Amino acid sequence: MEFDDEAGNAQLSNVTPILRCRKLRSLVWNDFSKEQREDGSLVAICNHCKKQMAGGSRSGTTHLKKHLGKCILYQRINRRKGEMGPIQPKWGDAEIGENADLDNSLLDQELVQQDLAHMIILHEYPFSIVNHVGFRAFVRDLQPQFRLMSSDALQENCSKVYEERRLVLCEELRKLCCRVNLTADVWSSGSNMGYLHLRCHFIDDDWRLHHKVINFWHIDSPHESGIAKLILEKLCEWSIDGRVFSTVLENSTTSDKVVDELLQLLRPKQALLLDGALFHVHSCSHILNLIVQDGLEMIAEVTNKVRYSVNFVRSSQARLEAFQAAIKAVGAPQKSLLIDDPSRWHTTYLMITTACEFQDAFISLAEGDSEFIHVPSLEDWENIKAINECLGAFYLMTEKASPGKSPTVNLCFNSICGIHLSLKTWSGGSHPLVSSMASKMLEQFEKYCGVTSIILAAASVLDPRYKMKSIEYFFRLIYTNGSEAELKIENVLQDFKSLYDAYAVKSGRASGGHGFSCKLVVGGDDDDDDDDDDGTGVGIDCGNNGMSKASSQNPMADLRFGLDQYLQETSSSQPIKSDLDLYLEEAVHPSLKGLDDDFDILAWWKSNAPKYPILSEMARDILSIPVSIASPESGFRTKVLHHYHSSMDPVTLQGLICAQDWLRSEIDGIYVHAKLVPFFFHPIHSTNLFLCFFFPETSLHGLADGLSTIFTLDRWC
Repeated sequence: MEFDDEAGNAQLSNVTPILRCRKLRSLVWNDFSKEQREDGSLVAICNHCKKQMAGGSRSGTTHLKKHLGKCILYQRINRRKGEMGPIQPKWGDAEIGENADLDNSLLDQELVQQDLAHMIILHEYPFSIVNHVGFRAFVRDLQPQFRLMSSDALQENCSKVYEERRLVLCEELRKLCCRVNLTADVWSSGSNMGYLHLRCHFIDDDWRLHHKVINFWHIDSPHESGIAKLILEKLCEWSIDGRVFSTVLENSTTSDKVVDELLQLLRPKQALLLDGALFHVHSCSHILNLIVQDGLEMIAEVTNKVRYSVNFVRSSQARLEAFQAAIKAVGAPQKSLLIDDPSRWHTTYLMITTACEFQDAFISLAEGDSEFIHVPSLEDWENIKAINECLGAFYLMTEKASPGKSPTVNLCFNSICGIHLSLKTWSGGSHPLVSSMASKMLEQFEKYCGVTSIILAAASVLDPRYKMKSIEYFFRLIYTNGSEAELKIENVLQDFKSLYDAYAVKSGRASGGHGFSCKLVVGGDDDDDDDDDDGTGVGIDCGNNGMSKASSQNPMADLRFGLDQYLQETSSSQPIKSDLDLYLEEAVHPSLKGLDDDFDILAWWKSNAPKYPILSEMARDILSIPVSIASPESGFRTKVLHHYHSSMDPVTLQGLICAQDWLRSEIDGIYVHAKLVPFFFHPIHSTNLFLCFFFPETSLHGLADGLSTIFTLDRWC
């Protein structure tokens, strides 16, 4: 009987108090206000947490009482009243009398045990935490009535959390009426075991973008062996093997082989669009990473000087103090130097950016310290600044495409074109070092664009702010030869139309104009080819003048048939336009804030889907394609499991990883101030834990109803 939280919050301003014609007798209305929406429906709004629920007379009050049983703000008031004076009855399936035990009524053992399992999953605490003496003492003092379970029971509860949510996701995917996109990468453990990390990306029927981890499974060494078969096996388990649009793999030497094998396995199902021509999509972030790494190899001598200078200053306290004095002397900004990780180029960019601000301080330090012998020269600093300007464009792009930001793929085309244009400009520039670096980067860029550029272009066409305009603008800048530019633009349009036609065929709609024809028979069988009337009906043969040659008993029917024939003849030269034609002919959607506005493309397609039925199907599939697998912070290195997780059996490990991902998606948007840490990249801590789960009014379920209480975990923020 509860409303969706998002929908309820959105409509909160559209409800108005109603005049109560008769007194509401139930005591539950002491804690609820009945109000009326604009559409006439009634809602009951909790006076404590402002949650909206069904409030009509036919809805009853049982669901309202159950809500008060878990409303943390209501329970907190009752606890205070219990400490200060008379106790208000607790609402549940039945009202609690005055002699009921307040603590027992507020403590839900099963609920708190479930919350403990959620905590273990979300924050990667070991199951053995329940055996730690300090933890057990803490829980005992916090809530003596809570029965702390064994580690085996806790592991079982975590498995139940996984199984329950797996069934929910399986049903969601089964009912999904669109295609899904996949990302697959390989993780390793300390014992050199490999794991396939498979994630599913899709846009649901309410046009919300989802990224769900569906499998994390052990694979035999060598890691690339049998990956394609394993992926297909897992897709079949989820019943989505016939609804895959694309797959994004890491750009390793084995990815092409895996894709080829997967295509051979999927093609017999005849479910791939364009026979899988767009099936393999390269990760944009990986492409940019490869390009930048090649460029940095050419300028290693210059970047090494900056790295040496930073390490020299940070090598001792005396040198750091001398550098601080130099900063004050030259008036440089008061901030810390950054040291990079050479395997993560974005840290090199940040190191250089910061070091450039201390150019004068480094020179001043070198003048007073004879051991500082590899300080960059003035020419080096000019080269460093020029190079850093180039790296900045790539850094902004990788930040934009970071998986943590959940970008839709339409956001990347303009940025990719901007980088392409910049590389061409830099490679033909007068700065020799930048020119040589950009030339090599441009070569790599053009090597990897391929199919990825087709997907990015299609996504840009599906952006109502740009349609074909963005493609026309950038291609005419990138390709200086006018005929080449027009050919490239036409190729994009034809590729898009081919994909559109494939969707039209799959949906049972023709993509071109349609005439219409019908065989006019009044009564009788539709398949009777005999012109003579058999007594069961009257055949109508319309002449050119719109009147029937054989008159029936109903002259008005003859006129109607004549009108139908006339409409058919006069409309045959006016084909019906497809929704693609209508979409491209209409003006682009106005953008008031330029390229970086907060335009919600999914909301636009949600409202315009009835107008563009085939295009909206394309939009759901294409816009959910992930533009990246790894974030720049990960350095695109092989992901390694923590030793604690490496020791787990594959079934338990998969349950923890998938359940953590699903739980995070559930609480996303609720804990607006919380920043969840990435899985596996931090050691496990069981200290500094302020565990509010064991007060029932601060459980996860309670926090979903009211955000006034936030539990604090050192791994959470």
